[in-house]
Amino acid sequence: MTYFTYQSKQIYFEEVGSGPPLILLHGNTASAKMFDLLLPLYTEHFHVILIDFLGNGRSERIAQFPKDLWYTQSLQVLALIDHLGYEKVNLLGTSGGAWTAINAALERPDVIEKVVADSFDGRTLNKNFFKNLMEDRTFARQDPMSRQFYEWCQGDDWEQIVDLDTACLFSYQNENIPPFHHPIEQLQVPTLLIGSLEDALLRDNLEAEYKEMCSLIADGSYHLFSKGGHPSIATNAEETAKLVKEFLDKKS
Repeated sequence: MTYFTYQSKQIYFEEVGSGPPLILLHGNTASAKMFDLLLPLYTEHFHVILIDFLGNGRSERIAQFPKDLWYTQSLQVLALIDHLGYEKVNLLGTSGGAWTAINAALERPDVIEKVVADSFDGRTLNKNFFKNLMEDRTFARQDPMSRQFYEWCQGDDWEQIVDLDTACLFSYQNENIPPFHHPIEQLQVPTLLIGSLEDALLRDNLEAEYKEMCSLIADGSYHLFSKGGHPSIATNAEETAKLVKEFLDKKS
């Protein structure tokens, strides 16, 4: 297993496949293992780089998640890019990882080629975000398959990680912390937004939000699936992989 040091902590990463570099960013309470079954859809075309954010998966544990989690995760991504010595990479973030990907591009557009942001609420959390989150996680704790997924991604301490993440997300909504560290209008990197209209965790007016975001950034586009749950990269796996390849292959 491979690690790099970030602020005296050990972060796990791995590389597989060949082609242009593409970093896959997992969502909250998950780890890079969530991409295991999806990798064959990407590694034929891309040099895929996986990372477990601090406190998740095979990375070192932390006492609590920072309130501006998606920004601090973006700094971990940028540190990994510097560690590996890449001049330009593509980012594909799903769920919470989508906010992380856009934050990284806002912070360091010089090292980000393109961004794919999958299955996230947009510029703000929807008004029912925490309510929907708690319902989903309450169900997940009782559901054998969900518990198995958490343990597979995180290990034996998955319940503590879920609790830390839930507290962090409560802070986002309760303290009205913006998901983006910089105004979205500053985003200069070509960006594709993806989601599903059936995704119960996302806002009801997702298409309007994605359309508005695309009008505010220099080079934005979006695609919404009519079917599928959360996240689209998993529930519309082959279609999403095709969209990603077409988008990343397209000359800017």
